[in-house]
Amino acid sequence: MSLTSLLKSEDVKEKFTIEFPMPNFTLTGHMIASPKTNHYALVGTAFDYLMRFYLKRINPEAITQNWIAESSDVSDKKIMKNIIRILNISKKTYSDYLGNGEINDEVIRSCLLLAQLDSIYREGLIAPDMGIIDNRDIDDLKNLIRLVNYEVFRCKQLCMLNPTFGEASLLVGGADMDLLIDNTLIDIKTTKFLELKRDHLNQILGYYLLSLIGGIDNAPKNIKIDFVGIYYSRYGLLYRIDIAEIMAKCDLNKFIIWFKKRAKQEFNS
Repeated sequence: MSLTSLLKSEDVKEKFTIEFPMPNFTLTGHMIASPKTNHYALVGTAFDYLMRFYLKRINPEAITQNWIAESSDVSDKKIMKNIIRILNISKKTYSDYLGNGEINDEVIRSCLLLAQLDSIYREGLIAPDMGIIDNRDIDDLKNLIRLVNYEVFRCKQLCMLNPTFGEASLLVGGADMDLLIDNTLIDIKTTKFLELKRDHLNQILGYYLLSLIGGIDNAPKNIKIDFVGIYYSRYGLLYRIDIAEIMAKCDLNKFIIWFKKRAKQEFNS
């Protein structure tokens, strides 16, 4: 259970639709990095890891969390031994990358392996081919990381990777965000489509609401989030939404009370 499952409930979707109108999505562009395989979810999660590697390199002061992959746990001793081996190799590769800044095949392979472990924790799924990597996915991730604009993601004051939301994360059965850059919460979408779906908007606003309820773990006390954004990695484009504009007609305090009550009903908390 998670924020995502809560946002799939029909009454929650309706409430978000009423309170938060869709912004005028004007972003245009052509897909530059086309997928090489149909391993869409795996590549998407792997790029999340690769992006966080990259951002820690260009923002050395970035605040980090433990990898979700590190929480993977299974009862099968043989599989668990393999998980530990993958984590140890990935940590070494990550450390080497932070030192030399070279995104080579081993760095990307580690991100794909971490993505495999990620699905064990989030979905309880153990891939039958765990530890095996398709070289086409490595090529795909190389193309994706080349599109990242250094200037867009170089923070002025604050960078947080995979931030969580204190007691609010527990309120929804678990929630973690991709990035916080200065005053903008950012979700990464490695999708073929350059469009703002209602579900995508609800998700990013859901993270913002959690930040208001529980704060952001390890963030400065005076932090203020003014924007939420979605980075379309196959286009190399960041779309930002002004929080004040999209919530202009909403009684935010009243909505938060409803949101907390609804979450407690959903997760029996």
